Amino acid sequence: MKRKLNVLLALMLALVLVLVACGDSTPDKPATDQPVDEPTTGEETEEPTDEPTDEPAAEGWQIPTGLTGEISVQTEEGWKDYYQKAVDKIIAVNPDAKIELKELGSFDHLDVIGSTDASNADVADVFAVPADRYNDLVDNVVLGLLPADEMAAELGGFGNYDDTLGGILKSDEGYFAFPMNIETLVTFVNTKNAEVAGVDATMPIELVGQENEATVLLPIFDAWFGVAPNNAGGIDFLAENDGEFSSTYTGNYEELNADQKAAFDGMYEYWKQHNEAGTSLFDAEAGWGYIDDQFREGGNGIIRLEGPWATAAGVIAEEIEKGNIEVYPVSHITVAGKPLAHWQAGWGLGINARIEEDEDKVALAKALIMELVNPENAVDFYKSTGKILQNVEPAVYEDSDLSDIDKSVIANIFESYDVSPPRPIFKEYGQVWETWKNAVLSWNSVNPADPAAAYEQLQASFTDMMTQVDAMQQ
Repeated sequence: MKRKLNVLLALMLALVLVLVACGDSTPDKPATDQPVDEPTTGEETEEPTDEPTDEPAAEGWQIPTGLTGEISVQTEEGWKDYYQKAVDKIIAVNPDAKIELKELGSFDHLDVIGSTDASNADVADVFAVPADRYNDLVDNVVLGLLPADEMAAELGGFGNYDDTLGGILKSDEGYFAFPMNIETLVTFVNTKNAEVAGVDATMPIELVGQENEATVLLPIFDAWFGVAPNNAGGIDFLAENDGEFSSTYTGNYEELNADQKAAFDGMYEYWKQHNEAGTSLFDAEAGWGYIDDQFREGGNGIIRLEGPWATAAGVIAEEIEKGNIEVYPVSHITVAGKPLAHWQAGWGLGINARIEEDEDKVALAKALIMELVNPENAVDFYKSTGKILQNVEPAVYEDSDLSDIDKSVIANIFESYDVSPPRPIFKEYGQVWETWKNAVLSWNSVNPADPAAAYEQLQASFTDMMTQVDAMQQ
């Protein structure tokens, strides 16, 4: 893996190319800017070539030929058929290549990496990477470099690549993963319960002030969901700027601006309403069952914040079967009149660092990744994995044979994604989860009399957290 040596060699090669091309009138291209499976010429030309351009070819991306090598690929059980079709397409035009599928859950695969290292034979050469694990995997030299920006240009549809999920999956040395799918939260409305309650659920619904405390179902104590009302008020759990970390919650309650104070007060009032009603929503274990029970037909739950995966099983899937569900973007819930916003999250596909010096393996891995997320396969990709490609227009899904509910979920994922900020992926953010959860749940025992008293619990917890974050920098 010898990444420092590789960088030195790349610089030496770039110098050689400059010397060779010194008499040429066109700008020089360093070898590191070239796709792994394309020769470097050191010159540019206006004549049509087979080189990838910033615009996709009219017929779409084509699988390259002449690939060799042997790689393994991690796949979930439900993804296997789709992955096999991609493998078959590549092998059909590259009979000297070999691709083995390793059926293993993505998080199980990451657990194997965490307990050993990238050289373990049980770790695949190509595997799925959640955005929040990206930095740790790069720091631990698990992922190999990919010419991701060039891959994006060949596939098309990304626009400014670094402004997409691709920019999140980027480090100082380059790109170590290629976007697999985008993720964020949407809201599900139980239209039957809304009809019975006389609530016009086609309009945005405020978090607090509802006649019934269960009208809006939001597990605020879980930071994955709790970030949404915090984002609405411009409150940062943990922010990073040029290596410096900060948290809104280390400041005093009186120092919050108007939007921040209104959002926090709304979260406190939401807790207070449930506390006075004696519900189990703010219970780390029982809260999830409460949400399910209330969101079923006949319950008091009308709108629920959830991920698109909720359509596959559970109460939301059951209510979809009954025809009781409509989908809206995350902004369909408001706090103090401000629309909720979640995160621009997602997954990438990366290569094992152990193969990054083997050009044949990297070229084969690159081709497989590109075929897996080929925009032409977007609908089949969603059917098999439930994952949504970022570089595909929503109309592609809308004009497909997907169910109406799937089309609605996808359209609202795109809308929610557009109104949400990028997900923080620096490793220090891992301190947030338990800090937020324990502080919010402490309200149940402390029973704060007002928002300022409730805020003190958050301030104390996040001040302690920042001490730990600072220690990680030493």
